[in-house]
Amino acid sequence: MRALENSLGVALFRRVGRGVVPTTVADSLRPHAEATLAAAEEARRAVAAARALETGTIRFGMFGAARLYLGSALIADVLARHPGVRVELIGQNSSEVQEQLRRGHLEAALIALPVVSEGLEVTPIARDELVYLSADPEHLTAPVTARQLAKASLVMPETTWRAEDSTRIILRQMLQEAGETAHTRIEVEDIETAVELVGLGLADSVLPLGAVEQLVPRLAPGAGWVSLRPKQYDTIGIVHRKSAVLSPAARLMIELATARIQSISEPLTPHGRSQQRTSPSGTTPATR
Repeated sequence: MRALENSLGVALFRRVGRGVVPTTVADSLRPHAEATLAAAEEARRAVAAARALETGTIRFGMFGAARLYLGSALIADVLARHPGVRVELIGQNSSEVQEQLRRGHLEAALIALPVVSEGLEVTPIARDELVYLSADPEHLTAPVTARQLAKASLVMPETTWRAEDSTRIILRQMLQEAGETAHTRIEVEDIETAVELVGLGLADSVLPLGAVEQLVPRLAPGAGWVSLRPKQYDTIGIVHRKSAVLSPAARLMIELATARIQSISEPLTPHGRSQQRTSPSGTTPATR
């Protein structure tokens, strides 16, 4: 303290009995000292966050089917930049991931919309077409209408979250608008099982195109798919708590996940408009 007083050329404290009290100059200095200490603490936290990004654990929320779109590729992207980190991709369904965000267990996530946006900031970044999958060529001669869908023998995944699952919500709305109701023949938890059952000819299904393109060649090579009429889409977005100061790790995952999902789905502009997805040759992918 004496060194500080000497450097400033003023007295900051005066002795009163056995104690000391601040001078008016010390009172003037106090807010600047507090700001300096706060800046130093913020700098310490920034360095700690950067160090954690190099050697710590990165946790990011992701709806279960997204692992089929970009799970391993996203982890590879992270490790290419930060080979010393540990990565955790959390979540089985968008509603589950949303709850973890609200509880503060996750900073940010990639989930299927819509979500209950109260307290959350939601940024749509891509959309993925929902397609009708079948092993029967007669079911694939033309886009499938709501009336045909209502009569179909269907297997659907996400049975635990059937009330909140985004794909099922979209299909219910499509059918309700046509005065129809869908009935599933088989209920399963995971998309892989649903695709396998389609491949066995036991049922048809409606699934996101990104997952279909990944799974059908491996699990149901004899199956094909067509669009619905009218076309229907899952919208995918980045979600985090409103006004949150995101860590470098969360910002990194948002950047990489956005780039990955937009490379394999139809990107959405900042205004929510679709940009046509193209193949590497520049042509629109053909429906199988």
